[in-house]
Amino acid sequence: MDKKLELSRTLYASGKVKDISCLQFCYSLFKLVDVFHGDKYVCSVYCSYDFRYRWRHDWSGGLAGGKGYQDLLDQILSKYKKTELKEALEAFLTSSLDERLSLVDAKSVLSFFAERIPRIGKDIVKDVCHFTLASIQPRIVSFEEQVTNIRLALSKIYEEDGQWSNSAEVLCGIPLESGQKIYTADFKMEVYLKITQLYLEDENHVSAEAYLNRAGLLQAEVSKGQLHIIYKVCSAKMADFRRKFSDAARRYIQLSYESAIHPDERMTSLKRAMICTILSSAGQQRSKQLAALFKDERCQHLPAFNILNKMYLERIIRPSELEDFAALLSQHQKATTADEHNILSASKLYNNITFSELGSLLGVSGHKAEKVTARMISEGRMTGTIDQLKGIIYFKSTK
Repeated sequence: MDKKLELSRTLYASGKVKDISCLQFCYSLFKLVDVFHGDKYVCSVYCSYDFRYRWRHDWSGGLAGGKGYQDLLDQILSKYKKTELKEALEAFLTSSLDERLSLVDAKSVLSFFAERIPRIGKDIVKDVCHFTLASIQPRIVSFEEQVTNIRLALSKIYEEDGQWSNSAEVLCGIPLESGQKIYTADFKMEVYLKITQLYLEDENHVSAEAYLNRAGLLQAEVSKGQLHIIYKVCSAKMADFRRKFSDAARRYIQLSYESAIHPDERMTSLKRAMICTILSSAGQQRSKQLAALFKDERCQHLPAFNILNKMYLERIIRPSELEDFAALLSQHQKATTADEHNILSASKLYNNITFSELGSLLGVSGHKAEKVTARMISEGRMTGTIDQLKGIIYFKSTK
């Protein structure tokens, strides 16, 4: 005979268990202990249950109350070995979600479980949380608040492990718009911005943009000023990832003067503003940003100031000088070079130049030098003409 069933029947025959629901409940509790602890521990679990049952229902029948489950969860977390804890927690959660347990008690137990998630070892906590969410799914409408709390805790664990996308996906499962619970605009925007930040950490700007747009729709309803700051930071990073460097630089410059931001964060924004300005397409907008940053005394001590200085003074930047600057770039920024700036600088020094000579000056092929120059002329960011038959570029002064 099944050992746990035999123990359940023994308890039932002793008269301590009053109805078949309790018998079934005892059987589910015994799944927590299995053979690791033997009959003695099974009895101690039952004693805990027996006390709860009498305290909660005065032996009037029905399942144990939420308070008793909380006590039992603390016992499981403190007494079980790591090798046994996962199975014990899953059995406990299965019992907690039994439909015979009142909805009020079940909610109380799951809320308590969400608070105890940080105490569960990192080697099993993710599996246990996913098991819980899967078990709740058929009745998710009844447990929206508990699901939200569990997802918030699980997302934080993934974030601490550097699993940015997994952390974001867990938060995406919170029913902010589709559920019955009404969340405040502040909470919804906070979650949307957190998802945006996590996706940006993983350089997934496509997914991040969708949630940044959702956050943007809530700006007028939000009361927390800090959320507006986070939104501005995310917007600047989004422009940066989308290689809209001029727009990103403008946003970073604004953030560098934001008094609500910590001084270290303001300097980080200023550093990013310099990088994005250097990477942005040559033109009037970049010239204004270069002038503003060149005159900002804070920039003089930053690593990229040497390059910015040469750009502002319209001096040629040699390929060898770009090596230190390249070390400051993120992966999505490394495809951009200083070719456009050098072509503009060359236009101040030369009336005309051959494709091969310009390519040699830039450290690229003559064909690429021609292609970049042609694009700049067609976009109106530089005046000049190209004679493809002779392979010569003629620069025209804008003065």
